[in-house]
Amino acid sequence: MIDLDSTFFIQFLNFIITLVVLNFLLIRPIRDIISRRNDAMSAMVDEAENFTNSAEGKLKNYQKQLDEARIAGTEKRNGLKDEGTAQEKGILSAAGEQASATLKAERETVAGEVRTAMDGLKGQVDALAGKAADKVLG
Repeated sequence: MIDLDSTFFIQFLNFIITLVVLNFLLIRPIRDIISRRNDAMSAMVDEAENFTNSAEGKLKNYQKQLDEARIAGTEKRNGLKDEGTAQEKGILSAAGEQASATLKAERETVAGEVRTAMDGLKGQVDALAGKAADKVLG
């Protein structure tokens, strides 16, 4: 059995004193260091989350601006394309009208020259027929 003599109480007192000294010199400073480290880690995690949220917000804003720029570019390109098509139709229409006017004028000129030539040849038909008959009869 355990004897409860004076050495037991001295050892118990020695244990309590050692525990208090260890708590003061070792356990409390380590607990403080761990607490500060946990606070620093949670601050870093919060900072990383804020940075991530900020980056996601900026990325969404960038995507939105990029989409708006694409839409604006497409609209401008389509507008310029329509304008170019309208100008092309106008130029082709003017060229077609000019070509038909030139063709009509040239046809009238050729028709006039044909009439002049026919009139000139009609006047010479009797003389040419007589020469041809003289050659045949001979």
